[in-house]
Amino acid sequence: MENLNEIIGKKLLYLRKRNKLTQAELAEKLCYSDKAISKWEKGESLPSVEVFYKISKLYGVSLDYIIGDEVVTPQPIKNDDKKRIYVSITNLAVVGVWFVALLLFVIFDIFTHTSQWMLFGWAVPATCVVAIIFDCIWHKRKGLFLLLSLLVWSFLLCFTFQFMSFNIWKILLIGIPLQIAIIIMSRMWKKQ
Repeated sequence: MENLNEIIGKKLLYLRKRNKLTQAELAEKLCYSDKAISKWEKGESLPSVEVFYKISKLYGVSLDYIIGDEVVTPQPIKNDDKKRIYVSITNLAVVGVWFVALLLFVIFDIFTHTSQWMLFGWAVPATCVVAIIFDCIWHKRKGLFLLLSLLVWSFLLCFTFQFMSFNIWKILLIGIPLQIAIIIMSRMWKKQ
């Protein structure tokens, strides 16, 4: 059976590695040598109570966790928390697309004195692309087919409005077979 020094040493080692610190970096933060840190982690010696207190504050754990003899395993991130994080990151990426569109609009307005309102139209298919990427990565393609439909139609509409002077509205007809293909793919996907 391990003695208390070894248990504490393993906890100190675990906490340091979890926080991605080297022994030298931790030693610098605590004003000790890296040799002292090494001895603590091996269970050869223990720091003072004041140093234990500094370590607990540095790592955000209780003193009881560090000096207690029972092994406490850290709690994993809950699925609800992961979903919130994923949704937040996806939303930040979408906001980034609209920020770029706004930035380009302002730049064109300042330097060319023309209003490029279609930049906001093109931001819709760009948003769809970003949303599709994150949907495939994190959400297991739950909204993939809806996003694909939105991408196809928003792209075709933007293209039509951008080149309206050439009377190319018939290009929207391309969306019909593409939409049918998306519907067929979604049904095949559901059957699998």
